[in-house]
Amino acid sequence: MRNQQTASGRHIFIDPSYRVFDEDGLFDLSNTLLNRDGQLLPFHRLREKLADKSIDVHTADYLLNNDIYDMQSSDYYSLGLLENIERISREGRARLAAFVIMEPPVVLPHLYEELPRLTAMFDRVYVHNTRGDGYNLDGVNTNKLHKLYWPIPHNNELKPYWGNEHRLKRVVVINGCHNPRSKTREQYSSRIRAMVELSKFGVVDLYGMGWERWWSRAALWLPYWMNRGALMSIYKGACASKFEVLQNYEFCLCFENMWMDGYITEKIFDCLYAGTIPLYMGAPDVLEYIPQDVFVDCRKYSTWKAMWEDVAKLTPDQIRAMKEAGRKFLHSDMAMKFYDSIEHICEN
Repeated sequence: MRNQQTASGRHIFIDPSYRVFDEDGLFDLSNTLLNRDGQLLPFHRLREKLADKSIDVHTADYLLNNDIYDMQSSDYYSLGLLENIERISREGRARLAAFVIMEPPVVLPHLYEELPRLTAMFDRVYVHNTRGDGYNLDGVNTNKLHKLYWPIPHNNELKPYWGNEHRLKRVVVINGCHNPRSKTREQYSSRIRAMVELSKFGVVDLYGMGWERWWSRAALWLPYWMNRGALMSIYKGACASKFEVLQNYEFCLCFENMWMDGYITEKIFDCLYAGTIPLYMGAPDVLEYIPQDVFVDCRKYSTWKAMWEDVAKLTPDQIRAMKEAGRKFLHSDMAMKFYDSIEHICEN
């Protein structure tokens, strides 16, 4: 039975990407599973900051299960969920403030197909780039599109990990096994090829979920089956914390899931937090957002052998200089665009 109380003041409701974050789980730092590696910190900071302004922030199930809110006092934000927007619009529960597409087209292509409808319904729609690189702008109200900066949990190095000096001069990869829904510009297969080539030199270790599950949907594609033997030879299993693993390595193979302008995720930041040098392949325009002296740009190399030969020659002083450049970047205004991303979206 719906709550018939009355609500006063301003309210923000966020529809998370997955139902496990309902009942305000999106803000619960005490849940070590959901808050793995601090991923909920941006939402917790948002809630704390807006509470100081007497603005309530909840997950959207509180809006959907109560009659006490209306469009005059309530703003609705979706983190990529479509299922509730028609009902909220029809019942006048809240203003459709913003729709945020965090995943790229190779992961959730249907969200980009919905852009004409989303830009018609919402005040703002956040995407990784607003110029249509990697997706179609036909029928889209481009005036509603805004640049998304991936929300990151920290604006500083994590000293216990960053300061670890006992590291292997090897490459670590921390990624789950996935089969992309769209194959256009995907980098999952490129990541596999890079790992296989590096395995020939005995310098790479793989962590992540699902690689051993040959029977799963994620394994049902050619790049996995062609290279399964090599992948299993470097596979070390899942890891509870990325930072616990990263701190033990000098280098990390850091590939985004798609080659697309503006698509820069937590992957490169995780490396910088832990003082690990990213071997990066991702957004073509990465230098607009991340300084070139904090990572190795893998685009410069024609082969993975050539890349590793260069990386292996880096001296301890050169590695320290790159780590320090990464630390300075995390404290910079450039990084703050990512750190403040959720607060910026919800305060507009």
